[in-house]
Amino acid sequence: MAASLAAASARFVAGGEASPARPWAAAARVPGVAGRRRRPAAGVRCGGARAPGAGGGVFPEEAEAEEGGRFVGWFREAWPYIRGHRGSTFVVVVSGEVVAGPHLDGILQDISLLHGLGIKFVLVPGTHVQIDKLLAERGKKAKYAGRYRITDSDSLEAAMEAAGRIRLTIEAKLSPGPPMLNLRRHGVNGRWHEIADNVASGNFLGAKRRGVVGGIDYGFTGEVKKIDVSRIRERLDRDSIVVVSNMGYSSAGEVLNCNTYEVATACALAIEADKLICIVDGQIFDEHGRVNRFMSIEEADMLIRTRAKQSEIAANYVKVVDEEDINHVRNLQMKQDSEHGLNGRSHINGYTDSKHGLNERSHINGYTASFRNGVGFNNGNGLSGEQGFAIGGEERLSRSNGYLSELAAAAYVCHGGVQRVHIVDGTVGGSLLLELFTRDGVGTMIARDMYEGTRMAREEDLSGIRKIIHPLEESGVLVRRTDKELLEALTSFIVVERDGSIIACAALFPYIEDKSGEVAAIAVSEECRGQGQGDKLLDYVEKKALSLGLEKLFLLTTRTADWFVRRGFKECSIESLPAERRKRIDLSRGSKYYMKQLQAAEIGHMAVNGFAMR
Repeated sequence: MAASLAAASARFVAGGEASPARPWAAAARVPGVAGRRRRPAAGVRCGGARAPGAGGGVFPEEAEAEEGGRFVGWFREAWPYIRGHRGSTFVVVVSGEVVAGPHLDGILQDISLLHGLGIKFVLVPGTHVQIDKLLAERGKKAKYAGRYRITDSDSLEAAMEAAGRIRLTIEAKLSPGPPMLNLRRHGVNGRWHEIADNVASGNFLGAKRRGVVGGIDYGFTGEVKKIDVSRIRERLDRDSIVVVSNMGYSSAGEVLNCNTYEVATACALAIEADKLICIVDGQIFDEHGRVNRFMSIEEADMLIRTRAKQSEIAANYVKVVDEEDINHVRNLQMKQDSEHGLNGRSHINGYTDSKHGLNERSHINGYTASFRNGVGFNNGNGLSGEQGFAIGGEERLSRSNGYLSELAAAAYVCHGGVQRVHIVDGTVGGSLLLELFTRDGVGTMIARDMYEGTRMAREEDLSGIRKIIHPLEESGVLVRRTDKELLEALTSFIVVERDGSIIACAALFPYIEDKSGEVAAIAVSEECRGQGQGDKLLDYVEKKALSLGLEKLFLLTTRTADWFVRRGFKECSIESLPAERRKRIDLSRGSKYYMKQLQAAEIGHMAVNGFAMR
């Protein structure tokens, strides 16, 4: 692993596509002149510094120290993410536009870096742009029906050629490893020659003909039927980057052209990936023209439904989710009734096993996208022509609904159990690194469980909150509050509800004039501690504070300082607190005061009616 880390670090310093001087310099895409404006990002300049008298008279030593400090600071900031992502499995689908564009080299270089840091990758490259280009060169026209390509013999030949070229290109770009020039000062030995990435590809994808649907013969277009999970995992465990082509193989020995996103969806669900990352050629903006950093699965589902009348892809998403929901609820009820009759328990076998996070009702409408090998999506019920979830066709090509199609695919996969989906602009240099190694990222993250069950408190939550905070009041960790005091402060409380019970709570008391807020009464029920609920609550509180225009948070504590220090709070004096709050402090408790400056970040919540899918 040490060699991998050294190689990754060397590649990081060596730089990516941005420039040798600013190796991972990136820009966020925001509305501006010609629709784009570049924002400089922090970077590391590995060359010489400015000479005295140039641009302010900064001496080389000072510039070098400043740039070195920025690099060290960023690396330390990224450390928790490096540790957290190690050993994870990511399925990355690269859109055809990005594959055919000038940014693929930089993306593959960053994937090589991340692979060196211990992340397992399955790559699914898009081919439609190159297929259409080959057909045009041969005097043929691409044909689409709905979300699928109509693959005649000419299109199949072009698809096979495009898939082969792209696979070979990816293998070639990933093969060299980090530049040897940057490693020589650390001593050249045999280990450095063994750190090139291994790339594995093969017949991992089983498919069947889509056939004739609605009177349209789709020819050699295939639907995903089987993913060879064991062989993919075997190669991942051997430290290979796996490339899965969209060309599938039927039981009759035919080569079939499958939809790239259907393949990526199948892979993510079948191998139980930790993340699905969609690398596209643009970003999702909110109604204010800001990049939308985060959407819960509920928000994504709501937005897709509002576009169902104008988007075939959105309408198909709603149809799949709602139809499967009816079957799911019916089957679940039959199972529960049966189990209730056998042993008197209505929730067994993991159906609402909160301890292990197996709650089938935690997603929208109880629907769960599923892929069964040898059957296909949703137990093969899609034989009528709606099997799986594909995006494509004229709607996606024209971008008439922006990146709504990718958002629908993301929500679909989240329903199936993939915890996070990231939609990242591959035209921004270093965007993959910035998305994974900074707190707010530069793309859009859709999360299945980020704030699951988190909401503002209601009057009926009073007894649940009291139950959680009472033991902490008894031990002196929290200030005692009477029921009357708790009721008066209830509108400032945030709770996490699971299976009808309050399992965690926190309070945010804003001081608008001071642009600060007090965090208080963070508590998690004893049976749910150690599951990250406190971190989720604090993150929710921080985002809520930012939405209120607050710039800092403070707290008073006697026994939990270590927990807050690890999360960015620093000890401060009582004079740092708002004057209004200082008047009400009980000095006899001897509390310590801590404060955290909030990072200015675009808030990820959206107004559906004014949302801009550009």
